[in-house]
Amino acid sequence: MKIICIGRNYSEHAKELGNEIPENPVIFLKPDTAILKGKDFYIPEFSKDIHYELEVVLKISKGGKYILTENAHKHYDEIGLGIDFTARDLQNQLKEKGLPWELAKGFDGSAVVSEFIPKNNFELGQLHFELKKNQQSVQMGNTNRMLFSFDEIIAFVSQYFTLRVGDIIFTGTPKGVAKVEENDHLEGYLEGNKILDVWIC
Repeated sequence: MKIICIGRNYSEHAKELGNEIPENPVIFLKPDTAILKGKDFYIPEFSKDIHYELEVVLKISKGGKYILTENAHKHYDEIGLGIDFTARDLQNQLKEKGLPWELAKGFDGSAVVSEFIPKNNFELGQLHFELKKNQQSVQMGNTNRMLFSFDEIIAFVSQYFTLRVGDIIFTGTPKGVAKVEENDHLEGYLEGNKILDVWIC
C-alpha cells in the first residue's frame, strides 16, 4: 500500500507557509508504517513543533497507469479524512538545505486515517470538512477551493506511479495548520459528521 500525499493544493495554505502556488501537484510519499494505530498520537522526541493538517483522503479501488482525467472517477469508490502530522521544525530545516521532507512527513504514526465512506453519498466538488481542536474549530475547508481536483490528482500521479488497489491519497490541506500539544483532542468532521478522533500524548 502506498500513501501518496499532495502538498500546497489550497492556495491559502501555501501562502500561510510562505510557499509559491504550484503549477502542478506537489507530491510526496509516506511509508505504510506512518499509519496511526488506534486513537493516540505520541509526539516524537525529535520535534518540538508537530502540526496537524486535515485532508480529504481517497482510497483507490481500481489500479491503473496513465489514467485519463475523465476516467479517474472510476478508480476510487470511497473517501475519508486524514491528518498529515508534520514535524514543521524539521521540515523547515530540510527545506533550507534543499533536502527531501520524508523525515518530517513519514515518521511512524504521522498519517491518521478515518473510516472510509462510499463517495456516492457526497457532492465531491463541494465537500465541506472541518477539524476541531479541544472543541474549537481550527481548520475549515471545501474541495471547491482545491487547485487540483481529485480526478486531476489521480491522472497526474498515475503518470509516475502505478496505482494499486488499497493505495490512499491525501489530497491537501486548507489554511489553519498549527502546533499540537500533549492532551489536545482532535476531531475531524466530513459534512458535519465526525469520522476522525485523535488524542495527543
